[in-house]
Amino acid sequence: MSPEQVDALDWSKQQGLLPVIVQDPRSLRVLMLGYMNREALLRTLELGQVTFYSRSKQRLWTKGESSGNVLQLCSIEADCDCDTLLVQALPQGPTCHLGTASCFPAAPASFVARLDQLIETRERERPADSYTTRLFERGLRRIAQKVGEEGVETALAAVVEEDEALLGEASDLLYHLLVLLRARGLGLVDLQACLAARHEEVQTTG
Repeated sequence: MSPEQVDALDWSKQQGLLPVIVQDPRSLRVLMLGYMNREALLRTLELGQVTFYSRSKQRLWTKGESSGNVLQLCSIEADCDCDTLLVQALPQGPTCHLGTASCFPAAPASFVARLDQLIETRERERPADSYTTRLFERGLRRIAQKVGEEGVETALAAVVEEDEALLGEASDLLYHLLVLLRARGLGLVDLQACLAARHEEVQTTG
């Protein structure tokens, strides 16, 4: 967001404050609602960490300043009336002070994105009792082999099995594909970006 875009926001409507919806760009889960004044927005843009104006404390407040559970800024977008902000940010730990991922307990989120995040955690931490850990430790070739095997089983299930079996095999394939991507340093976000770029190209070229 440029300085010109900051100036164009409607700061007068709510006494210099704008409501801010924070969303995880990976899972699309809504994480929390806060408020920003101009200074908080500028601080957010400067630090790359989401900073609010606390109405109770009457001061700027960077999320996670005491807990360490900061929100790493990805993007900021104003709504059509320029009086509300949508902030996409990567949470570094629980967002809610109650220790949950979101301040909205039942906020919907993409399960595939959550699975991708879990696989990323498994790759980094390597817990001993995890099947995902064993896959990573066997190496890229073995993971690629598993993707091939699951792809064949999915194709066969599509031809000769019932829907339940097909869904089971497709789930196995998707899981192992996410592990393969992570073994190459990639993830669901990269896959989605590739698909979006291809879609945009098709839309442009007709």
